[in-house]
Amino acid sequence: MADLEAPLVRPKRKKVWVDYFVQFRWILVIFVVLPISFTLYFLTYLGDVRSNWKSYKKRQEEHEENVKKVVKRLQERNPSKDGLVCTARKPWIAVGMRNVDYKRARHFEVDLSAFRNILEIDQERMIAKCEPLVNMGQITRATVPMNLALAVVAELDDLTVGGLINGYGIEGSSHLYGLFSDTVVAYEICLADGKVVRATKDNEYSDLFYAIPWSQGTLGFLMSAEIKLIPIKEYMKLTYKPVRGNVRDLAKGYIDSFAPGFGDEDNEMVPDFVETMIYNPHEGVCMTGVYASKEEAKMKGNKINSVGWWFKPWFYQHAQTALKKGEFVEYIPTREYYHRHTRCLYWEGKLILPFADQWWFRYSLGWLMPPKVSLLKATQGEAIRNYYHEMHVIQDMLVPLYKVPDALEWVDREMEVYPLWLCPHRLYKLPCKTMIYPEPGFEQERRQGDTPYAQMYTDIGVYYTPASVFRGEVFDGVDAVSRLESWLIENHGFQPQYAVSELDEKKFWRMFDAGLYEQCRNKYGAVGTFMSVYYKCKKGKKTEKEVQEAEKAQLETPYAEVEQAE
Repeated sequence: MADLEAPLVRPKRKKVWVDYFVQFRWILVIFVVLPISFTLYFLTYLGDVRSNWKSYKKRQEEHEENVKKVVKRLQERNPSKDGLVCTARKPWIAVGMRNVDYKRARHFEVDLSAFRNILEIDQERMIAKCEPLVNMGQITRATVPMNLALAVVAELDDLTVGGLINGYGIEGSSHLYGLFSDTVVAYEICLADGKVVRATKDNEYSDLFYAIPWSQGTLGFLMSAEIKLIPIKEYMKLTYKPVRGNVRDLAKGYIDSFAPGFGDEDNEMVPDFVETMIYNPHEGVCMTGVYASKEEAKMKGNKINSVGWWFKPWFYQHAQTALKKGEFVEYIPTREYYHRHTRCLYWEGKLILPFADQWWFRYSLGWLMPPKVSLLKATQGEAIRNYYHEMHVIQDMLVPLYKVPDALEWVDREMEVYPLWLCPHRLYKLPCKTMIYPEPGFEQERRQGDTPYAQMYTDIGVYYTPASVFRGEVFDGVDAVSRLESWLIENHGFQPQYAVSELDEKKFWRMFDAGLYEQCRNKYGAVGTFMSVYYKCKKGKKTEKEVQEAEKAQLETPYAEVEQAE
């Protein structure tokens, strides 16, 4: 038995030239990437200011003109000659970590770069109407001073409305509101034939409304979205609570920090925000936040911490201090709390610039942080890119809440990646079966955190270099990701599609349900115009002929069939 419990010993790995390049990549980052990033951030900010000077009426007029340009461009396409359609956005600009090789299979580009304006903030309907390239930093600058915010605000400034809808978006409020796409009330979509439609959950395009999330822009072009707003207060009252034990103990501490017991779903003690960071197999910090007024935050004895200043300690390291000093409470300005992970890109910044968390760097050059992910991607060749895929892990595991202990044990045993990020979200039971869906019968089980209308899930963010790589041992990243995906399929889990995937097409459609998606692909003319979501996510280079032949075969023998639970 002792032999079975002994830790896995991996053989040592011989270093190659790429190891040394990665080790000293910080030189390129400091002298090239950071200055250009700062310049681009500043120019983007000026563009946002310029947009804000325009009236909503003017912005809407410009939006309508830009939509007409997209329609005209699509109608100019000759399907027999021009090939599949894609945006004109360069592959390296995307924030996701996949090699965006799908553009090699497309020849007909449509420019959507002008769609980056907030079109309306309707305080009566509590709706923000945004174009797809509006990012989270832009929207919070506009709404937070009004004591309003999107119901789900993804942490990183650069994440866009379109990416969060077509892909995946989560935040610490998702245990109340679901994923980012769950907060959208209407989509404006330009279909393959150039027809522009407004899809809601109860109009004639309701099937399209439910099919858009996770579709990666393969059903049509998103022109704008109407997104739910909620009232907020000026500060977030954040409680840091250390948890200790084995990984199952840490999981229980996380679950108990926010999930009410059976029958207490409307308990007023449920916090507004939840996240947990696990720093090693025995220690973690659970954080719960509730909105607080300016008057409360400034009361005598309360501590205010403006975590957004460039010279402040990185947030994950600040939270880690609870392991030494015990539970504590502080008040953080709301907008700074929303973007608490931006400066250090969670903890990836430690790998990019190993000394950037030191006080001397934060005070002298911290104002240049963070480097833009798109520029980091642009400055790495294929060899470097493949190295990160093999020696690094950037994955999210979406698992039912009650399976979090098992998932943490799996990650600890198979990957040895720390810190880990845990964030809960509701997975709603919808009128139709979408690409991701709750476990059949969850409403009868009613486990902790579940409600009759939604099953509680958790995102386990696995972002870092495995400990075996730091020890100089062999680590097979491709095999590790493949085993992670198999574990998710077996446990009714899901993998966000921004990440590198090793799934073949049959396994992809075992993880996701293709029924509604394929129905809408055919109904709205996307087949033969837009690449299917699997081929857009598939790792590696793809030719247009390969994609078209595969899509034709899929129409004849669909992989969409998923066994229905009886």
